[in-house]
Amino acid sequence: MNNGNIPVFLVEGETLPEVWEKAILKTWNEGAQVKTEYDKPGDSPSRDCTMIMVCQNPFKEPRIHRCFPAGLDTLEIYRQEVVDGIHDHWINPAEHKWTYTYHERIFSYKIEGKVINQINYIIDKLSKTSYSRRAQAITWNVGYDPQTYDPPCLQRIWFRMLENENKELVLNMNTNWRSRDGYKAAFMNIFALTDLQRIVADKISKNINKKVIVGRYTDIADSFHIYGSYYKEFEGFMKTLEKRSFEERTWDSEYAEPIFEEAREKLRKETK
Repeated sequence: MNNGNIPVFLVEGETLPEVWEKAILKTWNEGAQVKTEYDKPGDSPSRDCTMIMVCQNPFKEPRIHRCFPAGLDTLEIYRQEVVDGIHDHWINPAEHKWTYTYHERIFSYKIEGKVINQINYIIDKLSKTSYSRRAQAITWNVGYDPQTYDPPCLQRIWFRMLENENKELVLNMNTNWRSRDGYKAAFMNIFALTDLQRIVADKISKNINKKVIVGRYTDIADSFHIYGSYYKEFEGFMKTLEKRSFEERTWDSEYAEPIFEEAREKLRKETK
């Protein structure tokens, strides 16, 4: 029975595919049934919840879930889209093209006639004060985004460092989302953003001449959902979970690397 409260779930695990899979199953089995603004006639209501995912070791293998609904080449292209901005030039609202990319909002946030690289600020801030609570980047543009058809789902990224028992610095990262397609978007989001976490750790390490370890990743989504429009496709995902072991449902990065390299070569040719 729905009591009018959005359910709140916490899932934890060691690896990205483990945590993503747990979140999907929890949402499917226990999420509330809610309509969406994208529903077409005949669509079932979505399964929805507020989801908190904690990945204790985001670079522990296996790092890739075989059942995320896209190809490995697409995963690498998306990673570069987020961390390198390879598709920032597609932003052109006047021609009804993209209104933003996460990279553009994080690395080139525009306000009061200025362009601010928020990641550079974060790196500088934590290089000087590792325990600062102010190392964050935002995406939301309050004067523009509320009126758009597809405003940013990612809202905020927050970093902080602590020392472990060996006196090594550990970079923790949180991301906050207003809305999230749990099945079709969340895994790719997490894969790309944890790579950004790695990059920030590496740059801080170079600044302070001390090793910085990638720590836990926490992902908080106000609305984590599975759309009713693709329930039939999702049933195939559920059957795969029933038939295959966890090892058969995942890949190590080493397996994916040749396909990632093909995607990189494709991008190099496109830029030429």
